[in-house]
Amino acid sequence: MSTNLLSTSDPTGFGGVIKEFLWQWENQPIRVVYETLGQGSPLLLLPAFSSVSTRLEMAEMARLLAPHFQVVAVDWPGFGESSRPSLDYRPEIYQKFLTDFVQAVFSTPITVLAAGHAASYVLLLAQKQPDTFAKIVLVAPTWRGPLPTMGANPQVAGIVRGLVRSPIVGQILYKLNTTPSFLRFMYRRHVFTDMDRLTPSFIDKKWQTTQQPGARFASAAFVTGNIDAIHNQSDFLALVQSLSVPLMVVISEASPPKSRQEMNAVAAIPGVQSVVIPGSLGVHEEYPAAIFNAIEDFLFSPQS
Repeated sequence: MSTNLLSTSDPTGFGGVIKEFLWQWENQPIRVVYETLGQGSPLLLLPAFSSVSTRLEMAEMARLLAPHFQVVAVDWPGFGESSRPSLDYRPEIYQKFLTDFVQAVFSTPITVLAAGHAASYVLLLAQKQPDTFAKIVLVAPTWRGPLPTMGANPQVAGIVRGLVRSPIVGQILYKLNTTPSFLRFMYRRHVFTDMDRLTPSFIDKKWQTTQQPGARFASAAFVTGNIDAIHNQSDFLALVQSLSVPLMVVISEASPPKSRQEMNAVAAIPGVQSVVIPGSLGVHEEYPAAIFNAIEDFLFSPQS
């Protein structure tokens, strides 16, 4: 495993230094792209898993934090500009990746801000290696993929995943579920609350992300719950209760009802700091300034 400098002025980034982390999973080489901005103590930004997942959804958040931290934002394996091989994406891959990436890139305990589904992986690492993190911020945390949330059982989810992974049929199904009109529908339904932000240019950039070679494999794993690291609420809450690291949860008030209930359950745990702000599941991209204002005291206080 190693890291290499890619570019300092790559137009696909958010103004930072773009690097690659060369990683392997079961002898499969994977190129992971990440970006650093600012100076100071390290802060890791982990984007939410989704069909449009990319570190660029953390761009404004990174710019707000960079005057105070050395911010590192990463594209998960299988998403963004990272390699998208046709792996059987499952929790073990992302657990091992996050452990290896943090160990290779950072030399001191770090602050982490994780959105959506990234929450489970941060909590698992914090349980396994408590000294990894100095503080944890979970933004609109989730632990269950879309199909399981809708009530699909593992057998049905597995059939769907297999179809999307298959050649020809899978490519057709994936394209139908990533058309600009479908992406706009999903954003309106549970990702953004300000519809004026869903410009043709915005949707086009999201669509381009979904059309990269191999994009359907990790996306299908997320949608069908195959990268759910946790499978029930009690286990998720137990992870939070086991933490020895200061934790703050940002709840988006317009989240879908099931997701909002899960966030409220985390916030109710003694010792967890929480705040409710506008937005839905894409709040880290839609309202980064509101998040920064809400977590500022938590981040900068010596003892949380």
